[in-house]
Amino acid sequence: MVDEQGFAAYPAPAKLNLFLHIVGRRQDGYHLLQSVFQLIDMHDTIYLRLRRDGQIVHHNPLPGVPAELDLTVRAARLLQPKGSDWGVDIRVDKRLPMGGGVGGGSSDAATVLLALNQLWQLQHSRVDLMALGLSLGADVPFFIFGQNAFVEGIGEIMTPIETPPRYFVVLHPQVHVSTPEIFKDPLLTRNSPSIKVGDLEGAVTRNDLQACAVRKYPEIAEQLNLLQQFGDARMTGSGSCIFVEMPSQAAANTVLCGLLESINGFAVQTLNRHPLYEYAK
Repeated sequence: MVDEQGFAAYPAPAKLNLFLHIVGRRQDGYHLLQSVFQLIDMHDTIYLRLRRDGQIVHHNPLPGVPAELDLTVRAARLLQPKGSDWGVDIRVDKRLPMGGGVGGGSSDAATVLLALNQLWQLQHSRVDLMALGLSLGADVPFFIFGQNAFVEGIGEIMTPIETPPRYFVVLHPQVHVSTPEIFKDPLLTRNSPSIKVGDLEGAVTRNDLQACAVRKYPEIAEQLNLLQQFGDARMTGSGSCIFVEMPSQAAANTVLCGLLESINGFAVQTLNRHPLYEYAK
């Protein structure tokens, strides 16, 4: 759908790490992980409008972030030399928290790559777009992959998996977690046993980064304690967002409404695929 200004809207969904294990470390310092990445229906909205002059213009960049450094602009500029003389106007309706571990900026970049692949009629393959996206951030290829996945390596090895419909309450403690700081923590567990994708059902899982984040950020610990009364609450990614599964959307809404007014949160449900999955083959 195109608005009165000629912008078309494209969703950029969030993800949850249902678990995150650090199973080793490479000689170059990168950590080896295993995780399940789950798409959820909470999303930013990216608005795009074609330009004939070849310029890429961001109309509402984040405060303190120069437009040329914004991931949406960088994604468009990365794709443009791959075959387009067109430009694009970009506007972002930002709902996903920054530094929350739900992949907000990465998802925004992936949505720009997927949408412009269609708008600019480039017809690049999914594999090619994923390779481009990797230079923008480790999570960008997952959102272009567009399916829930068992993720390994440093995040580049993805096996599609089927996940059942589920409902979650997601809270965002008002802190911005530094991912490098968490991974450098000397107390981080780096030797969790590996899991095979066929053994996921019934496996005992956790988020190995959570203990480090809780020590450094008391706000995360406080809200985890709030959610623990409803189930196995845990952190996603390196934080700061935390989540707990609910039996239904109504139950998620009820729990969210019953929490303190000062708490920022969402009631969400899972997605099977990225809404723009068909934009690349």
